[in-house]
Amino acid sequence: MAGSADEVTLGFLQGFADAWNRHDADELLACMTHDCVFLNAGGPAKFGTRFEGQQAVRQGFTGVWEAIRDAQWLKVRHFVAGNRGVSEWTFTSTPREGKKMEVNGCDVFTFRDGKIFIKDSYTKGRPSTN
Repeated sequence: MAGSADEVTLGFLQGFADAWNRHDADELLACMTHDCVFLNAGGPAKFGTRFEGQQAVRQGFTGVWEAIRDAQWLKVRHFVAGNRGVSEWTFTSTPREGKKMEVNGCDVFTFRDGKIFIKDSYTKGRPSTN
């Protein structure tokens, strides 16, 4: 998915987004460094919840899908500038409580050696609706 060994492309980020919508942890982790970091938007710390290393990041990703089985990231737009990139999206889901959720957000990426080293997620605060 990446261009050269050190270059991340828009196509690479689109493939990563597509893997999220398939809930494909193996494909996602293939796009990430062995020492990757996922900063989930939710959590008790000011940065959300931190998952570090492939095993912990896998647990963070699958935890999202277990909590919200129909989670989708739609209307995705990307940009890349050197070793940084952003994916903007609209997150849609129906959590177990049954209330629909639709919220805008983004991932801010740091790349290393043509892969994602840090995935830092942000979402707008918005209540669920019926």
